[in-house]
Amino acid sequence: MDLFSNLALGFSVALTLKNLFYCFAGALFGTLIGVLPGIGPLATIAMLLPITFHLEPTGALIMLAGIFYGAQYGGSTTAILVNLPGESSSVVTALDGYQMARQGRAGVALATAALASFFAGCVATIVIAIAAPALSRMALLFGPPEFTALMVMGLIAAVVLASGSIVASIGMVMVGMLLGLIGTDVTTGEQRFVFGIRQIYDGIDFVVVAMGLFGVAEIIANLADRHTRELPSGKITRLMPTKEDVIQAAPATVRGTLLGSILGVLPGGGALVSSFASYSLEKRLAKDPSRFGKGAIEGVAGPEAANNAGAQASFIPMLALGIPPNAVMALMIAAMTIHGITPGPKFLTDQPTLFWGMVVSMWIGNMILVILNLPLVGIWVKLLKIPYAYLFPAILVFCCVGVYSINYRVFDVFLMAGFGVFGYFLRRIGCEPAPMVLGFILGPMVEEQFRRTLLLSDGDFSIFLTRPLSAALIGVTVALLLMMALPSLRKGREEAFREQD
Repeated sequence: MDLFSNLALGFSVALTLKNLFYCFAGALFGTLIGVLPGIGPLATIAMLLPITFHLEPTGALIMLAGIFYGAQYGGSTTAILVNLPGESSSVVTALDGYQMARQGRAGVALATAALASFFAGCVATIVIAIAAPALSRMALLFGPPEFTALMVMGLIAAVVLASGSIVASIGMVMVGMLLGLIGTDVTTGEQRFVFGIRQIYDGIDFVVVAMGLFGVAEIIANLADRHTRELPSGKITRLMPTKEDVIQAAPATVRGTLLGSILGVLPGGGALVSSFASYSLEKRLAKDPSRFGKGAIEGVAGPEAANNAGAQASFIPMLALGIPPNAVMALMIAAMTIHGITPGPKFLTDQPTLFWGMVVSMWIGNMILVILNLPLVGIWVKLLKIPYAYLFPAILVFCCVGVYSINYRVFDVFLMAGFGVFGYFLRRIGCEPAPMVLGFILGPMVEEQFRRTLLLSDGDFSIFLTRPLSAALIGVTVALLLMMALPSLRKGREEAFREQD
């Protein structure tokens, strides 16, 4: 009964005219930016985050959630029409979606992606509504040792599940943690790693790092890449799948939704891991696996359902524990902090209106995406025809204005540019920047909880092993480290990363 009363509270918040507008605007802006090749949800949220600064917290979070799944949807549109995935989780969608477009079935592929994402989003929202409160109650049993162990496990899991070299991923986490420690030590009041630069005495702002690593670096990468966009010839007409298409796509959608809902909750999981896992599962279950890569509709429906379910399920540990399972959720935590909101075990009980309003807005936002985007396919095709040379100045100006508006300092704009060049350099040498973002957010949190633990135990490290829950989490972390040591895992990751490139 509590669930229904809570959902009723959420609908009373989300269905106000003001919040409906924020949800619509977030979905529209997210799709508009996300449909541009190579941008993706992380860069989209980083670029659009400043427009939420002056909103009240509920409206800001509803808009940010709309931007998130709007950008997720936009990435699949680009993957299907242009064979240039808008973000990493759409790489799999491009395999069969683009082939369907070349066969004159671009409309069917886009409709399948939209409907599969809508179904997965609805199911994932129910999962959030049920699982987040339960996990939040369990998290009240956590103390500093358990939180320390859990965050370390999250960092290690992010390394295990990231693409590319394991050594590079570990290095990125360490660099992120070091950057997160820059500024004034809250315990001693001493300056750390500031080198006399007054503007970073309070640390480096997360928005500056995110916009540089993902916004500016994407612009540089797109300017350096002279890949031509081959759009499908002819007008996109028929959108609705045939009866045979539905029979093939429906089971894949259900399987992808279930898989994404499970994998999205895990540290290091989310849309990317879910979409790859779903594609592998569908290919394994298919009677004729040779159809995949040649326009199999299951290769669009399964991964699209999985990446949307995984993306939304990743809200669960972020909201209930205050621990981001991936880089996008790290950005969401930063956004909540800017608005004076602290996600974690007490968030659901202290601010139920905010939590349930945001959860219900996900239902509404997914519905808006279907209603809004299918009729606008022609507009997205025209947008993709615009030369990038005309688009990037507007995006760059938007990034600069957004960063400047945080602290009104020109220094932050130059710092963002520096992180942009650094982010592009990382891509050129094969290092994925997402683990660095997780390290940047979790590093200070790990340090704070670790210090509290040692104060409780008078410096005795055995406290991590004498408390059952902490010991169990450390056991999982050790198992993940052993997994990283497996030569087959390292070889498979590096081969997959080379294929993606």
